[in-house]
Amino acid sequence: MKKPDDDPLRAANSSPRCTARSKRTGLPCKAPAVNGWTVCRMHGARGGSKPGPAHPNYKHGGRTKEAEELRKAVNAMAREAREHAA
Repeated sequence: MKKPDDDPLRAANSSPRCTARSKRTGLPCKAPAVNGWTVCRMHGARGGSKPGPAHPNYKHGGRTKEAEELRKAVNAMAREAREHAA
């Protein structure tokens, strides 16, 4: 016979709730929070993908942070060289 402590629905209903709030109504989300997080899966817990080539939309790396910083440094050096040449 099942004990009342073994009821999974009771455990789900007593779990901590998501702390996110609706922008439109201002009411809190009523979904259970993911273990170790303060929000539910729909509001960002365990969200995101891995950066770089592991990301599903990664194409060539020309827009990565490293490439952007390198491009800025090269442009700054070229600008400085033009100023000294003139």
